[in-house]
Amino acid sequence: MGIFYEVTSFSGWAIWLFVVFALMAFNELGRSTKWGGITLFLVVPIVLTIAVWPKTAAPGNEYGTGNWFNWVKTYSALAGCLGFMAIRFIPSLAKKKWALCFPPLILGLNILEAAFRDFQCFSYGAWDGEFINNLWVMSGSWNIMNGIAGILNVVAICGWVGIFISKDKTKDMIWPDMIWAWIIAYDIWNFAYTYNCIADHSFYCGLALLTSCTIPAFFIKRGAWLQHRAQTLALWIMFVMTVPSFADRIAPVSTTHNPTAFFVLSLLALITNAALVIYQFNKIRKNKLNPLKDEIYADTETYKKVVAENV
Repeated sequence: MGIFYEVTSFSGWAIWLFVVFALMAFNELGRSTKWGGITLFLVVPIVLTIAVWPKTAAPGNEYGTGNWFNWVKTYSALAGCLGFMAIRFIPSLAKKKWALCFPPLILGLNILEAAFRDFQCFSYGAWDGEFINNLWVMSGSWNIMNGIAGILNVVAICGWVGIFISKDKTKDMIWPDMIWAWIIAYDIWNFAYTYNCIADHSFYCGLALLTSCTIPAFFIKRGAWLQHRAQTLALWIMFVMTVPSFADRIAPVSTTHNPTAFFVLSLLALITNAALVIYQFNKIRKNKLNPLKDEIYADTETYKKVVAENV
């Protein structure tokens, strides 16, 4: 696989595709019915929290799932899923501006958690690569570049005042101002984050996971990227907390541990997110918009198509 990953077999790619389509299928189950979502994102996590995760994700376990980040990420992702369900299925909430602040806040929190993790990996000083908390990490300038890229991605979050609930039976949470440019910038940053901080798991938790939410955002239910992202992330991390040996023992695909790969990915993430912020601020200035009150991309064809498909 060249500069980024060690060569994997046909069966490795088959497993990767299975992960992608399984996440997409469960995401559809979770969004198609209220009770499907409640089962997946409330009932199942309660059972796992009590009966499974204290053993499979115990602090210091050999697979690295017992660190603070995994636990925080699990419950913040689940909080996002449940919060979005409340907005979707309690009609009065979607009409309240304070409720519409929840999606950007939980999204920003998740991104900043990961940016902090990048900075933390730099602080380890593992310049030649080493196992820390049972995860292989190589510290370098890439951690700083990608941490900054994550902060820029948060700065570029916009237009949440325009969030609304689709009129079809699935009642999806539609965010039309979250256009393709932001999604791609996020994907590049997040993949670089997984590559930097969870390197030898990133074939799945980076590449497969991002694919599983980006495909639905562009081809199944446009405008609902954040909903797709929260649900696939929650599903994946619940699986990892339950079966921590998957990426290390069952279906491992290691990175090449090549410093050039780390540097290139994080530099690309930094450039992409900086370009997005510059473009967006120029658009705000040119159109005299207030990013706290106005939608930035309401004049674009992409925005108009998303709205037309869901009203």
